[in-house]
Amino acid sequence: MKDREVERRRNTRVPFETTVYVSRIDENVPDDIIRSRNTRDVSMKGLYCVSDEVLPEGTRCHVEMVLSGTSSELRLRFTGMVVRTGQDGMGIEFEQMDPDSFFHLRNVLYYNTGDPERINREILGERPDEA
Repeated sequence: MKDREVERRRNTRVPFETTVYVSRIDENVPDDIIRSRNTRDVSMKGLYCVSDEVLPEGTRCHVEMVLSGTSSELRLRFTGMVVRTGQDGMGIEFEQMDPDSFFHLRNVLYYNTGDPERINREILGERPDEA
C-alpha cells in the first residue's frame, strides 16, 4: 500500500487463524476443494484465505470455516466470491451465510476486536466514523 493511500475498507478486519475449506460453485467443474491451514484476517464481509492454491477472481465458491474448541468443533458455512488473489492466497467476499454462521462469526469478531460496538455499527450499515 502506498504511504498516502486511503484505506477504503468499511469493515473491521481482525487477525484470525483457522482452517478453511473453499470449493468452487460450478456444475461444469469437478469439486476441487482447497484446504487452507489458516486465514490471515476475517471480517463480517469476508476473509483472506492463505493458500498455495487459489481460484480465479470472480469465482463463486462455498467457504467452510472451522472453529475448534477444547471439546468440540464448529463449522461456519458461507457462499462467496473471490475478489482478489495474491501470491499467498485469496480474498473472499461473503455473499450469503446462515443465521448460525452469522452469530458465530459476529462473536469471533467481538472477542478479537476489543470493540463490539464498532462491529454492531458495521452490521447496521453505519460507517465507523459516523459514531
